[in-house]
Amino acid sequence: MATPELEGPGAEELEQGLFSHLMELRTRLLRAIVTVLVVLGALIPFANRLYTELAAPLVSRLPQGAHLIATEVASPFVTPLKLAFYAALFISMPMIVYQLWAFVSPGLYRNEKRLARPLLVAALFLFYLGCAFAYFLVLPAAFRFLTAVTPQGVEMMTDITHYLDFVMLMFFAFGLCFEVPVAVVILAAIGVVSLDQLRSSRRYAVVGAFAIAAFITPPDITSMIMLAVPMCLLYELGILAVRWLLHPKDATA
Repeated sequence: MATPELEGPGAEELEQGLFSHLMELRTRLLRAIVTVLVVLGALIPFANRLYTELAAPLVSRLPQGAHLIATEVASPFVTPLKLAFYAALFISMPMIVYQLWAFVSPGLYRNEKRLARPLLVAALFLFYLGCAFAYFLVLPAAFRFLTAVTPQGVEMMTDITHYLDFVMLMFFAFGLCFEVPVAVVILAAIGVVSLDQLRSSRRYAVVGAFAIAAFITPPDITSMIMLAVPMCLLYELGILAVRWLLHPKDATA
């Protein structure tokens, strides 16, 4: 037997509200998917050129006569397509995040919206910045080190699929590591840490940054420092963001 709370006009309104939310979610997801597919369709003709640009940090540092190889029959065709798909996701991320925001924002309070908007924009920007930092600075330094320590008599010929997986992992890792300010603000906003605790934990943040950098980066000291130092600076930026967004009185003091 149905309970009284689920009978009558109230139950119908609840069902209609749930159905409308599901329909809106479906619409938002379709828009995001269509955006990715459109961008992917535009990138497919340039898939090989994209892979050439992605491989440049390694190819330019390989010894004379060395080159990338394909160890699987379909790799020369499939691997550039995988890169085109990753690039389509990368380019479409602002639209994906916007669709997510448009679905969630009506249920947020005004102060939550005020905090969430800059955090979403900052998260996107910092992720892109982390990927660019990895491509233009870290990967060249890492490949310079790896080619220099290759044992004599060993030719460095990397498989194109393995190279793509490695670079995508580095992009994802650096993009996440550059989200430190956003993570700091969220932890402070939900009450896990206070501004004073963040200030007093700087030494632990430095140790943690170097530990994470040592785990993520290739085995050379240059790459580790190139990740750990920005993470420390981003932690300080997170403290400033907490002052500006959550404690405006402290920021003006």
